Amino acid sequence: MVRWSLPIMLPAIVIDSGSDTPLYRQLFEQVRDYIQSGRIPRGERLPATRELAGMLGLNRATVSAAYELLENEGLLKGHVGRGTFVEGAGEPASRITWEDLGGAAGTPAPALSLGSGGISFASGRPDGDLFPMAEFRSTCHEVMHGDSAVTILQLGSPAGYQPLRQHLLDEARRDGLAGPSDDIIITSGCQQALDLMQRVLIRPGDCAAIEDPVYPGLRGVFAAAGARLAGIPVGAHGIDVAALERIIDTERPRLLVVTPNFQNPTGATLPLSARHSILRLAREAGVILMEHDIYGPLRYEGEPLPPLKQLDASGDVISIGSFSKIAFPGLRVGWVIGPRALIQRLTEAKQFCDLHSDHLSQAVLFRFTESGRLAAHRARILEAGAQRLSAVLSACARYLPEGSRFTRPQGGMNLWVRLPEPLDAAELLSRAERANVNYLPGKYFAVSRVEPGGLRLSFAGLDPARIREGVSILGRVFGEELERVRAASGMTPSPALV
Repeated sequence: MVRWSLPIMLPAIVIDSGSDTPLYRQLFEQVRDYIQSGRIPRGERLPATRELAGMLGLNRATVSAAYELLENEGLLKGHVGRGTFVEGAGEPASRITWEDLGGAAGTPAPALSLGSGGISFASGRPDGDLFPMAEFRSTCHEVMHGDSAVTILQLGSPAGYQPLRQHLLDEARRDGLAGPSDDIIITSGCQQALDLMQRVLIRPGDCAAIEDPVYPGLRGVFAAAGARLAGIPVGAHGIDVAALERIIDTERPRLLVVTPNFQNPTGATLPLSARHSILRLAREAGVILMEHDIYGPLRYEGEPLPPLKQLDASGDVISIGSFSKIAFPGLRVGWVIGPRALIQRLTEAKQFCDLHSDHLSQAVLFRFTESGRLAAHRARILEAGAQRLSAVLSACARYLPEGSRFTRPQGGMNLWVRLPEPLDAAELLSRAERANVNYLPGKYFAVSRVEPGGLRLSFAGLDPARIREGVSILGRVFGEELERVRAASGMTPSPALV
């Protein structure tokens, strides 16, 4: 960070080259504030862009961009042959202050930055190197040269591409995930499915019971709708059923959202007994139960458990699925299966949002599935996922400092680490990034309680060697800080009990 004392017409300007805020934006904001506060008076002539760039050690284009923003705000005016002068203070009454619109609900994710060769555990997405590009190109060729190509490129049904809808519904009925009164809608990934659900089911002030910690996109979509969020603690075996029962009694939620398999961010899976208990509690209280099961197909070991939708005898459970975790997340194809009356309402809401999701992506995924290529790709994904899960579990056991705890999922993309007290995962992130490794601290997943020592490791996008290397670096960063804290406080580790 550099502080410059400039000629009398300009107060000191502080430029921080290490900040995430662009340099031109830093210059603009400081000069704007000085004009609006009166420290640079109306009529004052500012240095020419070349002159100010030289004073600050900036590129002339950077200064020009800042001046242009100031002119757009009505604070500066350039006069040919005379220079640039302060025109006035304060925002013109006719302008909109876009910066004051605010952000999305919840804590925004940090601006993560790694150098070349960095190891990122922050993003929960598949490894692009595993994408079967030759098979995908063949699939696209077949779709575009098929008899239905022109129809696919026309406007279609807001409920989705009919052949894919029928295929998914038939598959769901075969597996006991849809009954005769259920229907299906295709959405732009599971995120739009969540958004449509809040549009149709949630009114401002309604309570939505969700897992805590939870995927921020799920939390944010209901918070933005004005819902009261009730966080249900998640442990090694999923949500705390006793806590859920208390929340149902006290908060009377309208909606309960549950991720039964390999929950994001913890990787936890609900036991069969908990699934039955959740169904009973929701049914007795008249709570709408939504099953968010996009990680279920990513089981690498152990026996699968029946989904809530399959166990439900009432036919009221809503199920959300997606191709994003087992195929190509960039195609944005998800779906909702639920009672026909609900699907009709969701379809109407979707038509207002975007008419319909891209039918070409749906047609490609339908052909990719129908041809058997998806099954072959999923087999490769499961094999690679098993190797990566084994690598991250063994690396955590070997490298994380004494006193650390972590979940041991049997599938999915994530696991949850709890560092020993008093370590704070958010404070340690910048130190990890200096070592060229990152992750997401627990505070970005919190609903009503924050675990300072909690963090998510997303392992699916890294090969086993990179996983081991990355966890070993994190273990060193965390261990050094733990030793420093203990030395400063006179703490010593408790002896092991055997």
